[in-house]
Amino acid sequence: MRYNERELLSLARQPAEKAAEIRMSVPKKGSVLKKRLVKLVVNFLFYFRTDEAEPIGALLLEHCKITKEEENVFSIS
Repeated sequence: MRYNERELLSLARQPAEKAAEIRMSVPKKGSVLKKRLVKLVVNFLFYFRTDEAEPIGALLLEHCKITKEEENVFSIS
């Protein structure tokens, strides 16, 4: 997929439709858990380090369903 990096960064700065903090394990370091912030904007899921404003990556979600599970919990299927 082609994308314009400036437009993608601009989109990442928009207000989130959904946002959460997740903990993920690092495969090479065993039981080390890292915190990441995730933010859903339109059909992109951006993920950030907790201390940085710029995203470290983005996932394009197509043909996905977002479901609110609880107050601050949502699932993507």
